[in-house]
Amino acid sequence: MLPVGIKKQILQHAQSEHPNECCGLVCVVKGRRRYFPCRNLAATPDEHFVLDPADYAEAEDQGEVVAVIHSHPTTNPSPSQADLVACEKSGVPWHIINPATEEWGYCEPSGYKLPYVGRQFAFGIVDCYTLVRDWYAREYGIQLRDYYRRDKFWEHGESLYMDNFANEGFSQIPVEDVREGDLLLMQLSSPLPNHAAIYLGNQLILHHVQQRLSSRDVFGGYYYKSTACALRHESR
Repeated sequence: MLPVGIKKQILQHAQSEHPNECCGLVCVVKGRRRYFPCRNLAATPDEHFVLDPADYAEAEDQGEVVAVIHSHPTTNPSPSQADLVACEKSGVPWHIINPATEEWGYCEPSGYKLPYVGRQFAFGIVDCYTLVRDWYAREYGIQLRDYYRRDKFWEHGESLYMDNFANEGFSQIPVEDVREGDLLLMQLSSPLPNHAAIYLGNQLILHHVQQRLSSRDVFGGYYYKSTACALRHESR
């Protein structure tokens, strides 16, 4: 439980940021918990939050981070799928507030794992690369690094997939030679590869398109035409 004084500070912060999501950290400083408001750097701050790394570092310099705080301005404060995933990565409890109703939500690391199909999209947290990382880790025991990716990185001339696939042990293969477990990089309305899908065999792919639920789809038509290249991991 958070002290009453800190909860009041968080509520004031959430109300001042409305209709955007607020975010912050609770740290233990000299034996007492303190709230550190942080900046939300998300491109769509009314939909989700990206806590400013500089603010995180500044708070961490003051004391140990013991909780992550953010608001749900227009929805109930129950943790979303993205919240549960990010909470696991953070290693600390999360407190969520709705500033209108003043209701609180809570989650803590508990080993939560998302299913492959039916995931709710949240860029950089639950997206196509998250699905790729989860699938390779669970199915093959391959641990891929979690690269920072800002919203619509391809619109800023960044080619995260092409720049990093070799570092992760992948090499290019002809698209017509794909087999189960290979990776497909696609250009969905983009000049650069901005989407990844796992080839499951039998002309099926597993992927997570932006603003849709993750799904299994037929590898044909639009997705086939949008494929920039195919990749195979060195372990296979």
